[in-house]
Amino acid sequence: MHFVIVTGMSGAGKSTVLDVLEDAGYFCVDNLPLAFVGKFAEFTRQPGEKISKVALGVDIRSGRSLNALEDILEDLSSKHFEYDILFLDASDEVLIKRYKETRRTHPLSQEGRVDKGIALERQKLEFLKKQADIILDTTTLLTRELKQEIEKIIVHDENFNNIMVTILSFGFKYGIPNDSDLVFDVRCLPNPFYIDELKSLTGNDKEVRDYVMGFEASKIFLDKLEDMLCFLIPNYILEGKNQLVISVGCTGGKHRSVTLANELFKRLEQNDEGYGIKVEHRDIERDRIRNNKNRGV
Repeated sequence: MHFVIVTGMSGAGKSTVLDVLEDAGYFCVDNLPLAFVGKFAEFTRQPGEKISKVALGVDIRSGRSLNALEDILEDLSSKHFEYDILFLDASDEVLIKRYKETRRTHPLSQEGRVDKGIALERQKLEFLKKQADIILDTTTLLTRELKQEIEKIIVHDENFNNIMVTILSFGFKYGIPNDSDLVFDVRCLPNPFYIDELKSLTGNDKEVRDYVMGFEASKIFLDKLEDMLCFLIPNYILEGKNQLVISVGCTGGKHRSVTLANELFKRLEQNDEGYGIKVEHRDIERDRIRNNKNRGV
């Protein structure tokens, strides 16, 4: 029997997670009155019941009864009922943006102020976050990426540490990404921009990748960067950090930074620490879009 309680901040992706788990064969119940949680848990392990995977959605909509959940969970533990708590989180800025885009009202918003509702919700859910077995920060995750992470850590039970690593390529001429935790400058490496047959290509193309990684300096840079990150990331995990944005920049964010970001992703993807990782290229199309505008296309 696998019993997982899916909870967290409103707008962080609970509905998506429950959909993924239901597709994976979990018996999913959302917003069950908390007074019934204990009885429901007992029911799932009755002899003869064929329910082996259960996901229970719990959120701030439970209102005042949420205060009783801590006692309910303690009671389950005292009866040796095993469960996992998955807590979904996201930055305030992203949660506000999601509410604005969907035009939904936050369940705790006061006089329509989403930010105040989020602050109050964080306060009320703090005890659940502290007890969580898995904290998944969805700030930088697309819906499909969230689905992939849930399939990996819940459905397939792969090792997971509560951190999402994003490797982000960018162009310095467009500014350093505001959410960067670590920034690495690869403008010291040979630039394919000045090679006519490579100028219009990107670091996603084999020709550019082979050119950049054909230099010894690029190989040494990548080796040293990997070595440092393999030291840093486990320490960030111990510190309790939920997300880490590693930004790799060149001049335009199209050739060198894209190549190095891709190569770094390939190496760190094979990590034994169990952290989530993805790669993004912020400015890879920026030059093309700007040139098209200048030509009136």
